[in-house]
Amino acid sequence: MTDRSAFDTNVITMTRFVMEEGRRAKGTGEFTQLLNSLCTAIKAISTAVRKAGIANLYGIAGSTNVTGDQVKKLDILSNDLVINMLKSSFSTCVIVSEENKDAVIVETEKRGKYIVCVDPLDGSSNIDCLVSIGTIFAIYRKMSPDEPSGKDALQPGRNLVAAGYALYGSATMLVLATSAGGVNCFMLDPAIGEFILVDRDVKIKKKGNIYSLNEGYAKYFDPAVTEYLKKKKFPEDGSSPYGGRYIGSMVADVHRTLVYGGIFLYPANSKSPKGKLRLLYECNPMAFVIEKAGGIATTGHQAILDIVPEDIHQRVPVVLGSPDDVKEYLEIVKKHSAK
Repeated sequence: MTDRSAFDTNVITMTRFVMEEGRRAKGTGEFTQLLNSLCTAIKAISTAVRKAGIANLYGIAGSTNVTGDQVKKLDILSNDLVINMLKSSFSTCVIVSEENKDAVIVETEKRGKYIVCVDPLDGSSNIDCLVSIGTIFAIYRKMSPDEPSGKDALQPGRNLVAAGYALYGSATMLVLATSAGGVNCFMLDPAIGEFILVDRDVKIKKKGNIYSLNEGYAKYFDPAVTEYLKKKKFPEDGSSPYGGRYIGSMVADVHRTLVYGGIFLYPANSKSPKGKLRLLYECNPMAFVIEKAGGIATTGHQAILDIVPEDIHQRVPVVLGSPDDVKEYLEIVKKHSAK
């Protein structure tokens, strides 16, 4: 009998995939260096997430261990990992992180041509209850010849070279979208410590049957959001109502939307008139992935990727997902705006 579960001797790893893309684009290899370093950080974070309870990494920043070293919470540890790995890739000059008030300027001798905006551990409020969390990243080229500064990161999402996220769930998955290609998904194989290509050129469904938002804020919703939700719950055409799914971890909610279709909303409301999620390292990368997969990402009035940022921690409203679902939402917003 032949063994049908034979070992694949020609696997496409993330590194191989990016190298092949780079060869076709006649690149220098610097982008591959950057992604390799980012992958190392993601693998380390994945391991830390898996053993966080055992290693006492839950919610204890500020305590000190027996040798006097500061014990680091998981999100702080993740931030340090990502920044250190990106610096050591010799491919970045500016790093913007959710955990740092100011942009991190890479030392002169380690500088490269890329700018990385990152949320090292998205959904970190869910760490203690073992809900899926993730890492979000966005990669730009430095456009100006001047000395690197935080201003270099204030580029619209249309300028992105690549963006994506890692999801630490039942398995660890890396989703990568590039300006030259589509959306590709890689699964971490812990046996060989490599991300393996499992889904090539992923496309979102034209229309889904799931809506995702925090309805706890219903008291503060704009009338357009309230009307849209009513249409999803009580369809006037006799169709089945949409299912409601909300995890509270953007990576997990957006990944489900990408895989199953539907719509994810974190709109502006009377309590947060400018929205809640950050443009540079949450909304832009997710909008880039969704658009590359054939979906739409908007504030309700403007495409997310068209926004020119004014601040590295700028917040914006976001609605993204299947094109038909988002268009339906936009029609309701337009109707209410005309009143």
